[in-house]
Order: sequence, then structure tokens, then C-alpha cells
Amino acid sequence: MIKLEQLFLKVAQPARYAGGEYNSAPIKKDAALKFLLCFPDVYEVGQSNLGCKILYGLLNSRDDTCCEMCFAPWVDMGELLKKHQLPLFSLGTRSPAKNFDMLGFSLSYELGYTNVLYMLELAGLEYYAIDRKENDPIIIAGGMCSVNPAPFASFFDLIVIGDGEEVTNKIADLFVANKAEGKSKKEFLKKASKLEGVYVPSVHNVNKDIIKRTAVKNLDKAYFPKAVQVSNVEAVHNRANLELFRGCGRGCRFCQASFITRPVRFKSPTVLAKQAKNLIESTGYEELSLSSLSSCDYPYFEELMKKIKPMIEKNKVRLSLPSTRVDAFTTAFVEGGRKGSLTFAPEAGSQRLRDAIKKNVTEEDVLSSCAKAFSQGFSSVKLYFMIGLPSEASEDINGIIDLVKKIKASYKKHATNKKGLRLSVSAATLVPKPFTPFQWEKQITLGEITSIQTKLKDALRPMAIKFSGHNAFVSKTETALSRGGMEVANVLAFVAKKGGFFQGWTEHFNYELWQEAFLACTGKPLESYENEINEKDTLPWDFIDVGIKKEYLLQERKKTWGLEK
Repeated sequence: MIKLEQLFLKVAQPARYAGGEYNSAPIKKDAALKFLLCFPDVYEVGQSNLGCKILYGLLNSRDDTCCEMCFAPWVDMGELLKKHQLPLFSLGTRSPAKNFDMLGFSLSYELGYTNVLYMLELAGLEYYAIDRKENDPIIIAGGMCSVNPAPFASFFDLIVIGDGEEVTNKIADLFVANKAEGKSKKEFLKKASKLEGVYVPSVHNVNKDIIKRTAVKNLDKAYFPKAVQVSNVEAVHNRANLELFRGCGRGCRFCQASFITRPVRFKSPTVLAKQAKNLIESTGYEELSLSSLSSCDYPYFEELMKKIKPMIEKNKVRLSLPSTRVDAFTTAFVEGGRKGSLTFAPEAGSQRLRDAIKKNVTEEDVLSSCAKAFSQGFSSVKLYFMIGLPSEASEDINGIIDLVKKIKASYKKHATNKKGLRLSVSAATLVPKPFTPFQWEKQITLGEITSIQTKLKDALRPMAIKFSGHNAFVSKTETALSRGGMEVANVLAFVAKKGGFFQGWTEHFNYELWQEAFLACTGKPLESYENEINEKDTLPWDFIDVGIKKEYLLQERKKTWGLEK
């Protein structure tokens, strides 16, 4: 029989599977809880996920727990594992996934759902929780997508809703005690169902029970690793990641993260400076990302920059701020560190539409922030917009083109860097997400998406501006998966059984397969999920309490259309 290591030379990027990452935790062979933290995408994507790094460190900080990592094997490795009847394995010890006590999956993107089934299949485990045996691992889900667990609930024993730090320790404590007492999986799940932020599909009744999201109250006291794994191959986001705060007080009406991560909780500059020092010294990364939903809204930014600027300059580390709020852009950032690219998200081209979606920034905010950045030596800017927003008209699309022209003119006037402006524009299609004021809205049609994208592309290309529009078919599938109910589980199983994995990757995405699956399993076309939802209808996620009242979301929806009293 062929050995696992022999397969490494037959696949692209064998370092994805080799293990031994720098800063990996020691293996505790006699641990009471053996936990396999799974990310349902390729290694380079998963190694960029801060949540996984936090949970990996947290679980391994326990004396009674050993946690290893596992990522979805790329297609070539997956085919070889099946061919040679070798199981999905952990990176640390290359142990079969099926031998662990728990498998925890982080769900951050709807099109990654079938990869969970791909990994269960490779592990030799049944898709549906009801079909698995007493000695099979407990399968857990968590992550941003868990606020609507209905589409995938049938596959999991336990689903964490909200922040994972505190509840993960409670789940681990329960398991270790349950194991010591010789109790069954069923008894463990019954106990776990009483924890705040834990949904147990086999115990809870979605028509009667309300599952309240759990949230870390004090981020300064929350666990954060002193060192994180450094990936063997270059990760998608190959940098140290520092979380300034959680939540967002802006409340942009399209933004799910803004609503499901409330309230806003800040870390202190002292704690952040210590964490930054630990990350820089323990990893050797050349870039430090100051990440949050709106990083420049951090109220102690100047104090933080004073604390970390010396170590940044000493170690020649570049600072980055993902998706910067144009009206909160600060000279404290642009004056510090090496100059990378900046990302601004005006979202809409006109002031009327920006006001309607509660993106309360003005054209002057955009232009002044760009001028400030250009005068400080920045020459690369990415702009993010959305199309298909409620009440959108042709004038709003024209506004995107006009704004880009003005930014180009600003560069000519204010730039101190003579490299030339590198300007790119990206336009995503609105996906009406659960727990937003737009959760009831109609999504624009495939034809409308294509028409708007073509208009923008034709207008921007002569200006030597790179334009990218999100795949319209992917947007349709995302909408169906994010707004779907329990019926979608069978759709996911259908797609998985036909090999529909890595659906978040352009070369593997198969819209026809998704259409076939929805018709076969629900009797409805996939596109039916784009329709406006009646405000009086019961929603598949109504049994989840994220701390936002439905009445408030309805009020915000009315404000979008100017219908509030």
C-alpha cells in the first residue's frame, strides 16, 4: 500500500500537506480532547484566517487539549487520497481525521459549504449527523455564516453562533468532563445545548427555541496568541494580522458584519502594541495589517501609532489597512511605515444612494482622503463599489465613472510619487444577507448585472483603469445559499455527490449543477431566491438572536426607500 508521503511528490504545492509550520504547537499525545480545526478551503486561504489562528492557539493553551489543523486538499491530492483509499489527515501528526474527538469547521463563505462535505467524505464520515455513529467525531461549525445555520444544520452536531473564544473553552470543558464520566455523545450534546451561543440541531426546536449569539465583552482580556503559525507556502494574506476592535457603529444597511458583531468593542493601545510586538518578533512577517470592519474608526489610532511606530521602523514592517473608511482616513497612518496600496469603499456613485444605504460619506470625503494619501506618497488605490442596491438608477452608475475621473485628476494635482497612479475598480453585486435591512429585498436579475458591469467596463477601460465585476452566477448562488432554509441541505448533498467542490474557485464553479440541484431537491429554480421576501414571512434564521430586533431592521429598510414616518 502506498504511503501518504509518497503522494506529496505527485501534487502541486506539496508543502500544503507537509505540516511542521513554524510556531506550531507541541503535540500532546495523551490529551483528553483531540481537536481537528478544519478550514473548508485550500491551505493558502485557510492560513490567512485570523479566527482559526486564535482558536488554534486557545485550544493548545489548554493542558488537556491538543489541536491540529486541516485544510481542504486541492483537487489533485483529493483524487489521490480517494484512489489509494487514504483518509483525510491532520497536518501535525498526519493522523486520520476520523480519529479525532472533534472536527471544527470555520464557515466564512457560502460557496465553501460543499467543501465541508468533501472533507467529511475524505475522512470516511457520513454527511448527515443523524447517520453518523457514537464513536465518530463530534462535528462543529462556527464562523460568520453560522447566523443562518439552516442550510447546513443537518450536517453538524453542534453550531457556535457568535464569538468563539469563551464558548470554545466551555465546550471543551464539557467534553472532557463528559468523557471522564463515560457519558455518551447524546448526553454531551444535551449539556452543550444549554450554553449561550450553541445551537444543537438534534436537541433544539427551531419553532420554539431561540439561540442567542455569544459575544466576547472585553477584548483586552480575550485570548490572543503570542505567536501564530507561519505557513509553508505563501498565504493569500501573507502578513501578521492585528484586530483593533470588533463590531461597527456605522450600520451600513447592506453590511451583515456590521449588524451581527455588535456592540463595538475596542482593544486598548497598550494591549495592541504588546500584541503587535509579539507578532512581529515571533513571525518575521514584513507586513502588519490593522484589521477591523472600519479600522480608521479606532478612536485611539494616533496613540497606537506612537506606540508601534518605533518597532515598525526598526523591523522595516509595512502597515496596511484593509478597506479603509474614506471619511475616517488619518495622517497618523499615512505617515507611518512603508507605503503599500490603499483600499477605499465608497460603495455607491451618488450621494443620494450612499445616503440611502447609510454609507454616510461624501464625494469630498473621498477626494480629500485620496489627496491626503497621494501627497504622502501612495500611488496605488483600489476602489470598491456595489451594484444592485435598493433604489439604484442609471445616474448612480454614472456617478461611479465620474468619481473615478475626479480621483485621477486628484492624483495629477497632489501626487509626490512619480510612479504613476495604479487605480482599480471593483463592483460587487448586492447579496441580500440575513440580519440586514436588505434581507427582504429583491436581488437584481442576471441581465441587469451583466448590463451594468458592461457599462462600467466600457467606460473605465479607455482610462487605463482595471475593472472587475463579481461573477453574476456566483452572486445568484450566494443569495440562494445565504437566504435558504433547511431544504438547502439536500441541495448541498446533491452538489457534493456530483463532485461540486471548490465552488468558490472560478475554474470549478458550476452554475448549471447548482440549478439542477435546486430544482431536483426543492422543486424551485435557484433564481427564485432572488425574489423580494414578504416582511410578514417567517425567515429561516428567525430562531437566531444576534441582538438586533427585526422591527429595527424593518425601520431601517423603510428609511432606505424614504418611507419612514
